[in-house]
Amino acid sequence: MNPADYDAWYSTPRGRWIGETEYALAARLLAAQPGDSLLDVGCGTGWFTRRAAADGLVATGLDPNADWLDYARAHISPALNWVEGDARALPFADAGFDRVLSIAALCFVDDERRAVAEAVRVARRRFAIGWLNRDSLLYWQKGRGGGSGAYRGARWHSAGEVRALFSGLPVRKLKLRSAIFLPSATRTARCLERAIPGALPWGGLLLATGEKA
Repeated sequence: MNPADYDAWYSTPRGRWIGETEYALAARLLAAQPGDSLLDVGCGTGWFTRRAAADGLVATGLDPNADWLDYARAHISPALNWVEGDARALPFADAGFDRVLSIAALCFVDDERRAVAEAVRVARRRFAIGWLNRDSLLYWQKGRGGGSGAYRGARWHSAGEVRALFSGLPVRKLKLRSAIFLPSATRTARCLERAIPGALPWGGLLLATGEKA
């Protein structure tokens, strides 16, 4: 998938609903204030980065793909900061950002444990890291057999596997929440999304949040 097509998907009714639902969950759990600094690890074309900036955060997007970052620079406000880099070796100081965000990006990174440790290292206060959930309807639709479309090659995890990635790291109050229980984005799916508790671990996005210890 090229960056233009990927970014355009977020302008479709389904893509916009999924993106806004995932961002709303992450934003609520990050509890950031306007002016806080935020790093978006694996930002791609920057959809979540610019969404955070729209909430008044000082946002930086990091991605290893130079073409996707070029797209972000060309199509999004130049006030945002875009950095080419590896999630496994973030080019930032310890506790360099108030908040760290990553949505369904580390599941494409070799050595996820190392990437998680790096995200925790550069976080000063809170982090929200999302994975694709193997115990979800989305997995049965898009993840089996190596995945399809934008999900091809991704690793899908259970809640227990996500928790294990944080074992031994300096974090506290680690919790898992999920979203996108019915990925069809129909009117019924949207209504049910508002009614289903995020503590149930069956949504397509499995989000791990916590505080830096």
